[in-house]
Amino acid sequence: MLLKNKKVIVTGGLRGLGKAMVSALLHEGAQVGIFDIDTAGFADVQKSNISVFCLECDVTNPDQVKRAVDRFYGEFGQIDGLINNAGVIYSEPLVRFSPQGVERHDTTTWDRLIVTNLSSVFYMTAHVVEKMVLKRTKGVIINIGSICAAGNAGQSVYSAAKAGVNALTATWARELGILGIRVVGIAPGFFDTESTHQALSKDTLRHIVKNVPLRRLGRVEEVADGIVSILQNDFINGTTIAIDGGLTL
Repeated sequence: MLLKNKKVIVTGGLRGLGKAMVSALLHEGAQVGIFDIDTAGFADVQKSNISVFCLECDVTNPDQVKRAVDRFYGEFGQIDGLINNAGVIYSEPLVRFSPQGVERHDTTTWDRLIVTNLSSVFYMTAHVVEKMVLKRTKGVIINIGSICAAGNAGQSVYSAAKAGVNALTATWARELGILGIRVVGIAPGFFDTESTHQALSKDTLRHIVKNVPLRRLGRVEEVADGIVSILQNDFINGTTIAIDGGLTL
């Protein structure tokens, strides 16, 4: 799929990996919609590119998702691509020792993070694919997962949610391929982003870098390049591609 004038939605497109994705898509001539909750950041994005269509949308809220997708579709008349990028990195072990004794993983946090990292992907994709089917659009859905989907100590809810995202990628690829809609996953490793540095200590990051064959964190542009390649290659479908510097070899 050539990206010039294609209409692509990026959730969580204001920072980190999402911001790099938006920049790469604009460079290829796509018309980009950013769905995000940080409305204060919209002005900065539109200063550099007034054509970016910014919409406030909490992707954990199905009603807001419906309204935002409807508005984007009403503005552009078509949706060619969706990048489900919004999510939150979170670390908490199943049990831990504290001065009060043994503490279990908080159940309220579990529920919230499942909605944030998994249910939101379902909400967005269901509404976007509905529009694609109505218009007979041969579109592309890209789900941003994580190498942690294979299981990562201390990240029960994050790993479980991302494993669910991988399962949805495979399921939807089988369901939607006959309609000409491709579904692909990307599993990033550890990237030099603000969220990575907030979620992980310096000692943890040093340990991770030692285990990456390339001996560094990824650059956000390297995920963005992967996104563009997937969108442009019409025979990539149903797989989740690790972009991790060889960490999971």
